[in-house]
Amino acid sequence: MALPGAYLVTTKNLESFLNALRSAKAPERFTNKFLTQLEFNSSNDRLYIGLLKALGFIDDSGTPSQRYYQFLDQTQSGRVLADALRDAYEDLFAVNINANNMSLEEIKNKLKTLTLGQKSENVIGLMANTFKALADQADWKAPAASPAPTNPVAAVAQAESIKPRLNSSEQSRQDFELHYDIQIHLPESRDPAVYDAIFQSLRRHLI
Repeated sequence: MALPGAYLVTTKNLESFLNALRSAKAPERFTNKFLTQLEFNSSNDRLYIGLLKALGFIDDSGTPSQRYYQFLDQTQSGRVLADALRDAYEDLFAVNINANNMSLEEIKNKLKTLTLGQKSENVIGLMANTFKALADQADWKAPAASPAPTNPVAAVAQAESIKPRLNSSEQSRQDFELHYDIQIHLPESRDPAVYDAIFQSLRRHLI
């Protein structure tokens, strides 16, 4: 089930917490010690770590992800948070594509259904409050990020599939020209060899 088990007991400091994340250098590991350095010292504040894991900002060891680093760009942080919510609350957005616009009561009712009534009324309320508070901090006007192909061969195959194919009569016509714009979504990688392989394949097949 694509619903996070993590939630906050109180959301009154959520905006301040997200602002603190954007203003601070990303740590090697996001720990309780780093949380204290951000001046979030209460026991309730420790729940932020579980929430960051649920949103895909850090992994189970606390290591920041690419999403975390993208969130640090204040011009993109709202969109990044919206994408994170779409992923973390996939089941909720599956029943209502505009789940971010639902009222608190509507969110609670949907969560009751999605959790098959296995959560207490109190927990459902905390889950709903957490989602609503996060949604209020996200930028829903920006288009959702489209996933990039993770396989370089797939990227080339996708480009190959849209190459123009003309029959003999069309090829003989000289009174018009066709222009094709090909977009290649490159995978995220620190290995230059990945990109070299992609562009070498593009050179062979498309140029």
